[in-house]
Amino acid sequence: MTGAGETRVTPRTVLLTGGTGFIGANLARRLLRDGHSVHLLVRPGHAPWRLRGVRRHLALHTADLADGERVAAAVRRIRPEWVLHLAAYGAYPEQNEIARIFRDNVAGTANLVDACLRTGCEALVNTGSSSEYGFADHAPREDEPPAPNSYYAVSKVAATMLCLRAARAHRAPIVTLRPYSVYGPFEQPTRLIPTVIMRGLEGALPPLVDPRTARDFVFVDDVVDAYLRAAGQAGRRAGAVYNVGTGVQTRIAELVELARDVLRIADRPRWGSMPGRGWDTRTWVADPGLIREQLGWRPLTSLREGFGATVDWLRSNPPLLRLYREAIDPGSRARPRATNRARA
Repeated sequence: MTGAGETRVTPRTVLLTGGTGFIGANLARRLLRDGHSVHLLVRPGHAPWRLRGVRRHLALHTADLADGERVAAAVRRIRPEWVLHLAAYGAYPEQNEIARIFRDNVAGTANLVDACLRTGCEALVNTGSSSEYGFADHAPREDEPPAPNSYYAVSKVAATMLCLRAARAHRAPIVTLRPYSVYGPFEQPTRLIPTVIMRGLEGALPPLVDPRTARDFVFVDDVVDAYLRAAGQAGRRAGAVYNVGTGVQTRIAELVELARDVLRIADRPRWGSMPGRGWDTRTWVADPGLIREQLGWRPLTSLREGFGATVDWLRSNPPLLRLYREAIDPGSRARPRATNRARA
């Protein structure tokens, strides 16, 4: 797997929320590799598949973030030095319960912040979202007014403002990261890049939206490094908000051509064979100037390198390859596997 810049510090006791999710599972692995003591706060009924191979090295604590008493008790018991908050609800189309979006993302964040203020910690890194900016015709700076265009984005703006207020009112070491389009190992199987890879390994392409749809794709290892840098400097950057993206916009047409080249896909794209989504836009790119200036972070992985690393990761993990195949094609288990015409 392509690695990002190594940001190593003295081992800490770390509390991670959202550790069973995509970015969180990669972050948990990096924390373990760097020698930290890693505790995961997980919701009841969480999906554990991303933790295979590292579960025994992690301490899991079950609590719903909306349950303030249980969250506070867990924080008192763990006494974390770093708290990395990635848990969220509403980022995927099927997560559409409005009340739960605000309960988990706003009330849950409030409970965690309150517990950390009472117990004390060296750093609390909150996870915002690039969707807080809404639709923009340029690369937004962190000091621009938010213009959320979904309930999820509204909840993320509220949580970011909550963290900003707590940082200023209590001089607390709280910072917020706004990731753009993160991809890589353990991404949700039905997302764009995993779907393109899985279809591409069979020599085909999936249904596709408007080729002009744009994203700022940033590799997960680089994003993990941003979290570690933010945690290490939170005490000097209290209240800061940082965009986490490459500053390079990629149109879906460019991504598909890259995939066709890497996987030797003969199939031609069928543009417009999938309806556009409400969040699709032709301009979506980060301005990473502030995080580069203040934290010294910059992405080190090109899209070609990260795409290739994700392909290699899937090919080298047959159980996960089957899981991904079944996720994008639930009937695949009952049918003979298609011939793989792709070449490395």
